[in-house]
Amino acid sequence: MFLGRVIGRVWATVKNQNLTGQRLLIVQPVTPELKDTGKRIVCTDATGAGAGELIYWVRAREASYALLPDEVVTDGTIVGIVDHLDVKRTP
Repeated sequence: MFLGRVIGRVWATVKNQNLTGQRLLIVQPVTPELKDTGKRIVCTDATGAGAGELIYWVRAREASYALLPDEVVTDGTIVGIVDHLDVKRTP
């Protein structure tokens, strides 16, 4: 699982029919210290996340499991909204 922040939404008039009814959100991956890292990714949403929320997401084949029994073609899916994050710093 990876941390990220929802920074936008994708509106598509033409898309794979298996994505019908799925929300597509733009996610900026972040480090545990909440610093931006890596490229932005478009993820399907299994949680109802909104703009600015800290989330965790999965990628690869596991990304489609959160949307079962639907067979959704996706490389990334938001699977949780983070309420609180504690980072233990090591000396």
